[in-house]
Amino acid sequence: MHINLFFTALLLLSTLTANAASPLPVSSPEHEQIDPARLERMHALVSGYIADGKHAGAAAMVVRNGKIVDWQTWGKANIDTGDAVSRDTIFRIYSMSKIITSVAVLQLFEQNKLLLSQPVTDFIPELKELRVFTGGTAEAPELEDIKTPITIRMLLNHTAGFTYGFFEESPVHKLYKTADLWNAGSLDDFLRRAAALPLIAQPGETYHYGISNDILALVVQRTSGMSFEEYIAENITGPLKMKDTAFYVPAEKLHRLAAIHRHGEDGRLTVVVDDLLGAYAEKGHGVPSGGGGLFSTIGDYARFIQSLLNSGELDGVRILGRKTIELAMQNSLPEGAFAFSPAMGWGLMSGLHIDMPGSLEPVSEGTFTWSGAATTHFFADPSEKLIGMIFTQHFPYDEHQLFTRFRISVYQALQ
Repeated sequence: MHINLFFTALLLLSTLTANAASPLPVSSPEHEQIDPARLERMHALVSGYIADGKHAGAAAMVVRNGKIVDWQTWGKANIDTGDAVSRDTIFRIYSMSKIITSVAVLQLFEQNKLLLSQPVTDFIPELKELRVFTGGTAEAPELEDIKTPITIRMLLNHTAGFTYGFFEESPVHKLYKTADLWNAGSLDDFLRRAAALPLIAQPGETYHYGISNDILALVVQRTSGMSFEEYIAENITGPLKMKDTAFYVPAEKLHRLAAIHRHGEDGRLTVVVDDLLGAYAEKGHGVPSGGGGLFSTIGDYARFIQSLLNSGELDGVRILGRKTIELAMQNSLPEGAFAFSPAMGWGLMSGLHIDMPGSLEPVSEGTFTWSGAATTHFFADPSEKLIGMIFTQHFPYDEHQLFTRFRISVYQALQ
């Protein structure tokens, strides 16, 4: 009996020790109503992508009821050095930065420093002369005045009329490319370049994914009286103990940074040498992009998403109020607008699954989700208390449709 008590105590101690080193508490799949045998299908899916040479490496995590039930790594973080993907590998998360920026804006909203209906020109008067593209060419654009002021809400839900230069649907995108926004010397320089560009649509009319969160970074900076980087560190990543999440990677951590890979002309994976879209690892290069500039680990980001799934709180630290989270998780797009798919809406932070039958996936309506340009992805399902995350470093974005298959393979394992 004493021996059994000893081993029980030893097992409890080892579990507590493991949890202390973990970004979230740890549990078994079975205990959280996930079938471990069926979860092996997700493992086989991702490991097959690595074995087939579609991706160099990957990390994946599944969290249910606030506990990590699965955390796996595969393959190489850098095929040139041979370094393996590990649990503390640092990734460029690109557009998954947007949700952190949006939380910062909503914090300022809670502090009565701004209203969602407030014109952005109240904070950034440099945008008063914006005009809207109606036709012509990049060299000779036809423009009209804006009919409705751009509001904070329009920036949060990407209906402000801004876009990105890497799309190729309009002469506006050519103008964005020419502006070379990502090599601006500061956020103010970024703003100067962006303010000279036309909008692709009238504010408030339709969804256009773009630089809105980079404009919001300036709103945060000017309303808080702090640099954008300092605000994020002091109000989000610091309180949530996201120790490896920042707009640059310190020299002592650079060996943990995964390289971005793509397929060369011979079809083989090769390391991308250039820092794309302004995601420079070294401090002092590029701008702290609110739309795509953060570096993070899968464990750090899991803490952030779990805080949102917990209605704004984690480990006794509250970053947003419960009702603010509720507001942010409602589809805020105008009637007829959607985010890349008719089954996908947009709240005030991220994409929202709003139509399960239309999505052709078993993803609950109300699930919030987004991804990053270098093929990183998360989804968080409030009704199932479920988080799934898959991080690789690969261009082009989700080239092999990993994300859809990953979501399906996680959901099918639920008991």
